[in-house]
Amino acid sequence: MAISLSLSELADRIDGTIIRGESSSLFFGMAALDAACSEEISFLGNEKYMPQFLATKAGAVIVPAGHDFGNHPSALIAVANPSLAFAVVVRHFASELEKFIPGIDPHASVSTTAKVNPNKVCIHSGVVIMDGASIGDGTVIYPNVVIHAGAMIGNDCRISANVTIRERCILGNRVIIQPGAVIGSDGYGYEFSNGKHVKIDQVGIVEIGDDVEIGANTTVDRARFGKTVIGEGTKIDNLVQIGHNVVIGKHCLIIAQTGIAGSARLEDYVTVAAQAGVAGHVTIGSKAILAGRTGATTSLEGGITYAGMPALPMTEDNKLKAHVRRLPKLLARLKALEALSNKTTDP
Repeated sequence: MAISLSLSELADRIDGTIIRGESSSLFFGMAALDAACSEEISFLGNEKYMPQFLATKAGAVIVPAGHDFGNHPSALIAVANPSLAFAVVVRHFASELEKFIPGIDPHASVSTTAKVNPNKVCIHSGVVIMDGASIGDGTVIYPNVVIHAGAMIGNDCRISANVTIRERCILGNRVIIQPGAVIGSDGYGYEFSNGKHVKIDQVGIVEIGDDVEIGANTTVDRARFGKTVIGEGTKIDNLVQIGHNVVIGKHCLIIAQTGIAGSARLEDYVTVAAQAGVAGHVTIGSKAILAGRTGATTSLEGGITYAGMPALPMTEDNKLKAHVRRLPKLLARLKALEALSNKTTDP
């Protein structure tokens, strides 16, 4: 039987107000405005998509509250945040695609000393769980994941294919790890001695808080000693490198191709945009924002948006860049003045 959602059920789930449409109308899926049909739900999250909204064939559209949408033919539900509300719709229909079926695939290798309840986890083919590892109830582990000895995985986690979680690392509850990520690889630590680089043992761990998500092919290094920490609710994008002994606070956003060097500290609610870099042993204050490709080479105060290399408050960096863009014209003016000066001084 196809999964469905009535207009009234939708309004209840997203705390919305029906401003047009029959409460009993049924919908069987979701899609973008320009792809939805009469049996699907869509949303208007940004005014730049107004042309698609006006032309959409969606049966129902979630729209921002406080606006007049005229005689639009679709059923309409008004909410404070359409994008967030649409996430509820996606979750509803996706639940049918990802049903939790407990059990351990016969082609998985699970140590007899691992703490796993086969009736409360879902472990797919090719998974390796080593001695003393612990897997929380409700957790799903997808094919070819390797969980090393003594690692601890919390409840209701989702560990995607080809992830490696190294020894003794700790994941909280409801953690999501996307494919190919590596948690707890050795930190990049060497000392130069007698003409060669000597590896320094990395014996610490990684500790990840509840509700963290880590993107595909991201790497989080274990501490030299102690812990590398990812705080509760932090969301890390794909292809991010986090060095040893880094401490990232709660509810931070770390975007693709960012690099955070060893022993750096990000306080709560920091946002680091794509391809930014944070030098080792610096602190980024709470609610700071680093724009794309920003280079933080010294500690930065919280609550400010930074840009540039080295990082400056964005207003200062914008002024500096504006001055730089004026240099060709200023140089031309200087040459013209020099030429004029030479003419007036000729005998």
